[in-house]
Amino acid sequence: MNVFVSDTLQDLEEKGLRRELRTVESAQGREVVIDGKRFLNFCSNNYLGLADDERLKKAAAACLEEQGLGAGASRLVCGNLSAHRVLEEEIARFKGTEASLVFSTGYMANVGIIASLFGAGDMIFSDRLNHASIIDGILLSQAKWKRYPHCDMDALEAMLQKAQGYRQKVIVTDTVFSMDGDIAPLDKIVALAKKYDCLVMVDEAHALGVLGENGKGVVEYFGLQDQVDIQMGTFSKAVGSFGAYCCGRKMLIECLVNKARSFIYTTGLPPSIAAASCEGIRIIEDDQQRRQQLWENTRYFVKRVKEMGFETLNTETPIVPIVVKEAELAVQFSKVLYEQGLFVAAIRPPTVPQGTSRLRVTIMATHTQEDLDRLLAALSAMKI
Repeated sequence: MNVFVSDTLQDLEEKGLRRELRTVESAQGREVVIDGKRFLNFCSNNYLGLADDERLKKAAAACLEEQGLGAGASRLVCGNLSAHRVLEEEIARFKGTEASLVFSTGYMANVGIIASLFGAGDMIFSDRLNHASIIDGILLSQAKWKRYPHCDMDALEAMLQKAQGYRQKVIVTDTVFSMDGDIAPLDKIVALAKKYDCLVMVDEAHALGVLGENGKGVVEYFGLQDQVDIQMGTFSKAVGSFGAYCCGRKMLIECLVNKARSFIYTTGLPPSIAAASCEGIRIIEDDQQRRQQLWENTRYFVKRVKEMGFETLNTETPIVPIVVKEAELAVQFSKVLYEQGLFVAAIRPPTVPQGTSRLRVTIMATHTQEDLDRLLAALSAMKI
């Protein structure tokens, strides 16, 4: 065992793929403290800057006083607290669906949804760049599956044309791809699903609060509110809290309550976290200016970084990949930025395909133009 672990770590080191944890000593915000030093934070998915918002803290504190810290049991035993019910009602109302179910994490949501609804005799079509939790849910389901080239609708249709004799067929996709920053062509996916009698499941983790006229995500962005069967998303990014959800018809939610093992066999989400998520949703709905500022920052940074000649793939969102190809280079450039007080993550395989290692810059509504210019100046001085 020791030899195997040692060899594995050595192999990762040699390939530039070994990772380490950095401890943040402050709240998540436009600045964070690491080892007593302040860094501008360009790593976080805290797009709207709500993770340290006083309103979320107050909502959590009030619920903590009333309902305590832990849920105490799985929700089907005695851990189904009123804070969970209120959050499920709130996200269903916000997303415009009949019902919703809250999961403890996005990973648990995707694994639980896919593995409980699909199985032997079914066919799943998955975008090649879908999140790992989607892939693991598919593998656990034991359904047959095909990966179509990223956002390639012609390839997807060719696969759909050949898929005959299956009990159920479903197309599963991220709506915003977390490492590339592009948006799935959901309008075309839904059209193909109708043509070939497929269900559609979307992961809105990086879209909720960011896209759509009211921040409801890519489903709203394309005006498809009544045409997507399964909507999953998280509260841990733009909402500024923690946990995940599945929205859809009441019958779907009842089925998940009874079959999703990642829901059934885990303790309920802490009620204070659910209360904070509710407050985050209300802020997203009421504070349009915050989202507008996010997009002003995003447009400014993307325009400037492209003018500087960096490869940013097809990003359309506050996720801005700066491709450097080799894993070792990504680590090196991240380190150079870190030494200048700029916290930017190096993303390497297996998170992204071989030869596409990158710096992943994420923009927040709370970044100032001075913050963005500081990062741009540091990037311009580097030979990428």
